[in-house]
Amino acid sequence: MNAISGALEWLTTGANWQGEKGVWHRLAEHLYFSGVCLAVACLIALPLALWLGHIGRGGALAINISNVGRAVPTLAVLVLLTLTPLGQHGDLPTLIALVLFAVPPLLTNAYIGMREVDRSVVEAARGMGMSGGQLFLKVELPLAYPMVMTGLRSSAVQVVATAALAAMAGEGGLGRIVTYGFAVQNTAQVVAGAVLVAGLALLVELVLVLVGRWCDPMRRRTATV
Repeated sequence: MNAISGALEWLTTGANWQGEKGVWHRLAEHLYFSGVCLAVACLIALPLALWLGHIGRGGALAINISNVGRAVPTLAVLVLLTLTPLGQHGDLPTLIALVLFAVPPLLTNAYIGMREVDRSVVEAARGMGMSGGQLFLKVELPLAYPMVMTGLRSSAVQVVATAALAAMAGEGGLGRIVTYGFAVQNTAQVVAGAVLVAGLALLVELVLVLVGRWCDPMRRRTATV
């Protein structure tokens, strides 16, 4: 209880939220890492997964290759990249490590979503004279949308939670609050930092659930019927 009450006191102290070492600054760094990595991972994984799912070839190989990254600890990848010449380029090792971690859920869920589209619906649309592009945009992608969003939510939450490890490599983010708490043996600060990371991950999950429902193409089609 002392750690919990101490964490609450730390979080409600205004001075801990101000300055370059304050929560707001660390939160901005955390969101920067997470947002950039998620955007890059989406640009890499989603077009590839959707295309492979559309043509129905090569997806299993791509998924297996991407899942190899899950077997390697993100912290280990981050440390190794930091020790290479890439470590001289600021945030680049952290960004690469988080992108590698974010790709597998996006790739797997998007591909599975495309392949699980009812083939009878696809054939019916093709029989109506739809081109490959029309079939992809108007039939396959809307039906695969729930799985795509599931992968996006999973990847986003994992990246937000894992971005705290950037502090282990000397980078910024909410993880710096935790590591500094360990350094000064301040248990309350360690717990407060962990609460902030967990709270941000839950908030990201909630926001993406709401965005996913609002953007669902099938919901909009149903509303116009």
